[in-house]
Amino acid sequence: MIPSIPQAAYARRLYATYVGAFFLYLFAPLAVVAVLGFNDSLFPALPWEGFTLDWFLSPGPRRVGLLHDQGLLRGMVTSAQVALWVAGLSVAVGTCNAFLFEQEEFPLKQALYALALTPLVIPGVILGISILLFSSTVAGAIEHWIGVEVEALRPGLPLVVLGQFSFITTLATLIISARLRKFDRSLEEAALNLGASRAVAIWTVTLRFLRPALLGAAAVAFLMSFENFNTTLFLVGSDATLPITMFISVRDGSTPVINAVSLLLMVGSAGIGLIGIFSGFEGKRP
Repeated sequence: MIPSIPQAAYARRLYATYVGAFFLYLFAPLAVVAVLGFNDSLFPALPWEGFTLDWFLSPGPRRVGLLHDQGLLRGMVTSAQVALWVAGLSVAVGTCNAFLFEQEEFPLKQALYALALTPLVIPGVILGISILLFSSTVAGAIEHWIGVEVEALRPGLPLVVLGQFSFITTLATLIISARLRKFDRSLEEAALNLGASRAVAIWTVTLRFLRPALLGAAAVAFLMSFENFNTTLFLVGSDATLPITMFISVRDGSTPVINAVSLLLMVGSAGIGLIGIFSGFEGKRP
């Protein structure tokens, strides 16, 4: 609704009801999951049996809390390691892509740009299967002709990083490109006129201007990698990431410790998201 245009009372009430219903639909499941992390029950569902912190702190043996569940903790560490690699690679390559598409002119530029966006429209399941089949075929050919086993092309964490990087770097490219499009290149030219080399001018002027976008792209890449399931499911080896570990736990019948993990992920995701938001505010300061 446009505030400057007069609206009937029923229209305002209908609009407020719609907004309230939308946010209720959006946040009610998250609130239920968070509350059930404190439920004094052996099942991750209603009814409410009382308040407890056992699903966070209990060492066992009857109840094993999050801080003592070695499987979930290993999954968190594995997901964090993968997400850090993916975020670093995505921001580095995304920055190069942004410079290429925003500041350079070459034949078939638009076609190449469209091709770079292709991973965003490919379903994660298809992407995971394709990468797995391609890497396994290449690894098999190398082993057959050279006699060398390339472990990085077999299911495992290196292949998970490669698979997630293949589409997350596209998002990083879009975020950084949007910021670079607003850059005044005369600032870079002024640095060159003052005696700076091209590399120094980019490092001290352009990349400083891009810092909010770099932080935002890193935050988005980290969160998308940490929570990725579809692509990771086909590429992971014996070291399962947290989403895979949680999936196995829920499939086999879990306890409210899953709700405790979910609450921790909500808080962590919100914190990382705030980093991206505040970095955007920093970029608007005079």
